[in-house]
Amino acid sequence: MALALSAASRQALTDVGARLDEIIDSSRSGPVARIGEKVGITTGPSTLAQLGDELFAFTRLLAQQPAVRRLLGDATAPEASRVQLADRLVGGQLSDTSMDLVRRLVSVRWSRSLDLLDGSEALARRATLGPAENDGTLDDVEDELFRFGRVLDREPRLTSLLSDRSAPEQGRVALLDQVLGGQASAVTAALLQQTVRLPRGRHLDEVAEELADLAATRRDRSVARVSTPVALTEEQESRLTDTLSRLYGRPMSLHVELDESLLGGLVVRVGGEVIDGSVAGRLAAARRAMPS
Repeated sequence: MALALSAASRQALTDVGARLDEIIDSSRSGPVARIGEKVGITTGPSTLAQLGDELFAFTRLLAQQPAVRRLLGDATAPEASRVQLADRLVGGQLSDTSMDLVRRLVSVRWSRSLDLLDGSEALARRATLGPAENDGTLDDVEDELFRFGRVLDREPRLTSLLSDRSAPEQGRVALLDQVLGGQASAVTAALLQQTVRLPRGRHLDEVAEELADLAATRRDRSVARVSTPVALTEEQESRLTDTLSRLYGRPMSLHVELDESLLGGLVVRVGGEVIDGSVAGRLAAARRAMPS
């Protein structure tokens, strides 16, 4: 689900996101990255992981300290004062790369302070995805996130335990790690751990799907959510992907979920559009068409 940002805040996120993309690209190609006027900071997978962790830490600060968030996101305050406040709060605690992005975050103009919080979290997620983006495993991360979201959807008790802010944070993270059982990639685990640390009142199954969508977007694909009563073969998934890509004029990524209630056929959801080709859907349409 896309962030509901105003035009000004979307532009702010685009501007800072462009700098993050440069950092991610530099870690792929190997040259030394330039951070502001500093030269000689090499970026790589470990640096991107650290960058994601530190941006998430800054996001938690914004979420837990509304007064600080309002000051840093106050577009009427001088830019220099916002940057100086950020330096006083986290300067010396974050890497040069992270501080560069934090300064850019508080320098641009956000329509409201909550948009600064959303923007910071969006950048933290993108930085955390960076290593998978560079080593070609984004599709695996996308699949892991989607499947974990389905697990949470089927296990509301687990979702409640992971979201319980009254329970110690480390206990919730430990429970998540136990559920993952070491089977998820480091990138997937990091994204889910950060979500458990800061759920922000959201349903974790929905957040997992948002993260899967982000992984798809980062590899230039749109997501088609497919419900089917029986598992699709690899050939069927490939044909459906090709068909939907031609239909929508852009690359598509399938998220397939089993739903025996459909009886037969498929239901495909792309954004707000639904293509209902299921037997259950046709029966329901026929009943609606019958005279009362």
